[in-house]
Order: sequence, then structure tokens, then C-alpha cells
Amino acid sequence: EGWAPPPLPPREAMEGRYVRLEPLDPAVHAPGLWAAYSADPTDSTFSYVSTGPFDSEAAVRAWAEESAAAWAEGTPPEAPRFFAVVPRGGTATGVVSFLSTILEVGSTEVGYVLFSPRLRRTRESGEALYLMAARAFGLGYLRYEWKCDSLNAPSRAAALRFGFLYEGTYRYERVYRGRNRDTSYFGMLHHEWPRVRAAYEAWLRPENFDADGRQLRGLWG
Repeated sequence: EGWAPPPLPPREAMEGRYVRLEPLDPAVHAPGLWAAYSADPTDSTFSYVSTGPFDSEAAVRAWAEESAAAWAEGTPPEAPRFFAVVPRGGTATGVVSFLSTILEVGSTEVGYVLFSPRLRRTRESGEALYLMAARAFGLGYLRYEWKCDSLNAPSRAAALRFGFLYEGTYRYERVYRGRNRDTSYFGMLHHEWPRVRAAYEAWLRPENFDADGRQLRGLWG
């Protein structure tokens, strides 16, 4: 009662203690992204997405230029709107986006979570996902989604670890990389966010990490 459709996520940076999310800027972020992605000889970041892998900084920049264009006025709400993940004192080591946004029902997805190996399973990656959720629910969204290839076990585990609930698998949802893809759906609703937010904020406290940034206590204890 009294709910109104939220605005699109704005093209504004998000500030955390350990990381800053900046609207994707090809000139600023492509060098760091190339350095982070090219350090992984397995190209594991791109195993379950249609994007990448990249063979040069120029290729990263070309992709970033195309992706950053989604911030232009008039772009459909469902288009991905990318942020670069920039650890404090460093350069971009991954990207994340809002996509599949449906304003009239207050739903948006966190997707294209293209975190390089140096970013995965760190307090920086956790805070990046916290900042995305906080923005979505802070704007008035009612539903926040995570979707992934059903074969992507690390992504499915991450969705559960970060507070999403498994909702089912949409079989043969798309074709990519020469095969059919079943897509697993995870969701979080606005009334579930306060509990998840409290867990994130406790987990992100500086005293929960040792001198090397390793957690002392998991997100859920």
C-alpha cells in the first residue's frame, strides 16, 4: 500500500569502507580490468557468460565503451548498467551491473558479476554486493534477483552465501557458447533485506578481518 515504482538506479558512485563502485568509464577502468583479467590464464571469469574472454586491453576498452553506453538517457530499463569495482587505493578488478530492471513491479537483478580471481571471496567483493543491494532497496525496489547458469556451482553457492533464496531453474532458458543453458533463479525481497543487511554490516566490520584481510567469522556466523 502506498508503493510507487522506483527510479532507475542512478549513474552515481557507491562508497564503501573497502571498495568504491564507479559507473563504468572505459578510459579510466579498462587498464585495470585488463590487468586483473589477463592475470588469470584460465579465463575463469568468463566461463558462464557470453562476454569475453578478452585478448588485449583494446578489446576490454571496446567492450567497456559499448557497455557504458547503456547509461545514456532513453536506454531501456532492462539493459545492463555497469559499475567498476575499485578497491581502495587500487584500480578496477571487476565489474557488476543492474540489469533486467522492471520498474512497474519494482524488480532488478544484480548480474554480469565479472570479478577477477584477485577480487573473488574477499571483503571487497562482499562489500560490492552489499552496496548494490543497499542501493536497490534504498531506491524502493521490492525484488532483487540473482540468476546464473545452473552449471555454475560457484555462482550458485555465492548467491546463497550472500542471502538470496533459491527459487527454481528455468530449463533451456537460452543458447550460448554452442549449448543450451538452464538458468537458476535466486531472489531477495524488500522485507528480507533488513536481516541480510544486518548480517553484512556485522561481517564487514574491520575487527572481523585479520591483517591480511582474511575473515575471522563468516557472513552467517
